[in-house]
Amino acid sequence: MIEREFGEIVRETKGVVLSAVEKHLAPRFYEAIDDVVQETYLRAYRALVKDAFRHDAKVSTWLYTIARNESRRMSERLSREEEKRARVRAAADHREAEDFTRRILDEDEIGRMKESIRALPEKFRTVLDLAASGHSESEIAERLSIRPGTVKSRLSRGREMLARSLKGGETA
Repeated sequence: MIEREFGEIVRETKGVVLSAVEKHLAPRFYEAIDDVVQETYLRAYRALVKDAFRHDAKVSTWLYTIARNESRRMSERLSREEEKRARVRAAADHREAEDFTRRILDEDEIGRMKESIRALPEKFRTVLDLAASGHSESEIAERLSIRPGTVKSRLSRGREMLARSLKGGETA
């Protein structure tokens, strides 16, 4: 019985509900009109089933109030979602800017490092270049015809000179 009565209520109040939604829903969210109308009638139906309608006002006035509240609630929810998307976009833009800055700094540091390596004495530079290319200490020793202990000491001293150079000190 309630379904038939409710169907009649919907037919009689469609205009009032749509009017309330259009008036109280932010225009940029008009794509949500159907959702608000559906939620309005769903709330009204639940209230009628629970016998929560007090008959203090006309059914159309009661539904107008529900539609107004649902429109405001939907506008607030969609506004929060917009703000959240904007914050996510801003964070992504900020990350991209940081990544770009980091790449520039990395390229600058790489350039400084290459200059510092070029400024090292040849015997240290050669050992560091070979080590950076992935050669082991024994391979470097064999290739340069020097003892493995000499390779170790040149690597160590070369790294120290490189570190001092990068910090602004002298290389030799």
